[in-house]
Amino acid sequence: MGKIYITGLAVETLIGVYDWERVRNTELLLDITLDVDLTNAMSSDDVNDTVDYAKVAECIVDVGKASQFELLEAFGASVMDAVLTTFAVSSITLKIVKPNILPNAQTVAVEMSRDKR
Repeated sequence: MGKIYITGLAVETLIGVYDWERVRNTELLLDITLDVDLTNAMSSDDVNDTVDYAKVAECIVDVGKASQFELLEAFGASVMDAVLTTFAVSSITLKIVKPNILPNAQTVAVEMSRDKR
């Protein structure tokens, strides 16, 4: 087993509870950790034997484009479901950072994990 990390992935999406948040997209920053069997890729040096992280990032950006959630938690569940059903990963940990949303804090973030069912 091994891990693939994608950090600071910028994702534009419509997210927020308040009316003023619903008028334009917000850029979220995502940190993703994927638990993956890397055994074959370590010996083959072939991208087909691993999870293509560029495709994972594209999948997550596409979820953001199609989403209109109020809560980061609901958006995160949608991201995790998309990754787990599309790619050969056994689990995902996702941290979603929403910058500049509170006047006295740089960021707000949630972190969640899910295993493949």
